[in-house]
Amino acid sequence: MKDFFQDFLNRTAYPKLSPSPQSQEQPQPPLELPLPDDALLIPLPRPETFTLPSVDLRSIIEQRRTLRRYSPEALTLEELSYLLWLTQGVKRVSNRPATLRTVPSAGARHAFETLLLVNRVEGLEPGLYRFAATRHALVRLEADADICEQVTGATHNQEHIRLSAVTFIWVAVTDRMAWRYVERSMRYLFLDAGHVCQNLYLAAEAINCAVCAVGAFEDEFANECLGLDGLEQFVIYMGSVGKKPVE
Repeated sequence: MKDFFQDFLNRTAYPKLSPSPQSQEQPQPPLELPLPDDALLIPLPRPETFTLPSVDLRSIIEQRRTLRRYSPEALTLEELSYLLWLTQGVKRVSNRPATLRTVPSAGARHAFETLLLVNRVEGLEPGLYRFAATRHALVRLEADADICEQVTGATHNQEHIRLSAVTFIWVAVTDRMAWRYVERSMRYLFLDAGHVCQNLYLAAEAINCAVCAVGAFEDEFANECLGLDGLEQFVIYMGSVGKKPVE
């Protein structure tokens, strides 16, 4: 194990970084993966229209805990929009260009795409969706009818995936981070994933929902069932969400 970590540190240490594509004046990757030409955007309630109650930050931090069982109650579309906004919402696009979002990211690279495994959200059919962050909208993705069972299987059959109202699946787009940080980019991807999931925990707590972060999954199986190549794009983290059960 010591040799493994030493090798990792050797490959990601600053003194040995390769010249970055950015330093070589290569064009940066798109800020967001392109949508299919025939993509039908599903608009989400805009952040400025949210009617959800405000809460005390200290209270939600102290109350927050991981739960693996949820109420059968569905989330509203406004609640889902709120969770998406506070985890990957685009506040503006700078002149660089870069997306400035509601969560921190190394160099404002924001190298994630958010997929949603929807089970119970008002106004949405169960299935797989992608969050188009710059447009604050959803796109329904083609997926097998048993995609929920496939994702659950990829997580070693963690039942809370199947029982969630929605499961957030964050997909790392490696070249978006590597364009600036090269070998060190892998380290930053995993740090950024922690920022995003923590925001999900706190945002969910504020609307009486609970979260269970998921890092235990079969990488190849998860990537395969979501149509990802596992190299340029791969599942980095997940989080199941549902209304808190009545105690």
